[in-house]
Amino acid sequence: MTHPPCVFCDLLAAGQATWVAREPEAAAFFPLPDSALAPGHTLVVPRRHVVGVLDADPQTLAATVRLVQRVGQAMTHALEATGVVVLNASGPHSGQSVPHLHFHVVPRWPDDQAHLWPADRSRHHVNGDAHHLLAAALRHDQPR
Repeated sequence: MTHPPCVFCDLLAAGQATWVAREPEAAAFFPLPDSALAPGHTLVVPRRHVVGVLDADPQTLAATVRLVQRVGQAMTHALEATGVVVLNASGPHSGQSVPHLHFHVVPRWPDDQAHLWPADRSRHHVNGDAHHLLAAALRHDQPR
């Protein structure tokens, strides 16, 4: 199956990035300097092209999240961050900027004065009780 051109797939193929880690199933690299949210802000992507969390196979997702965790742990050790924010958007209308699964791992410190947590709340209303609808969907969900 061929995919439309993908900036992250092209970057992985060309090998031109400021790499933090390159593993068999996932890679981590710095974003362009003008888009970094903090010193050490890192993008983690699977090497296999998947659009987002919603279509990733369990193995690809697990390998990518394992690298997210390792990058976050490295930030607390090497950069003395006291925590990290992990950001992801997947699917239409989510704000996903590149249609290739990616996680932003952003180190945090007590004095950084950054507000990285979403502050806006959706005004969308669902037809029914969201809790019951989700619980029912998950009870009927079949493993891949």
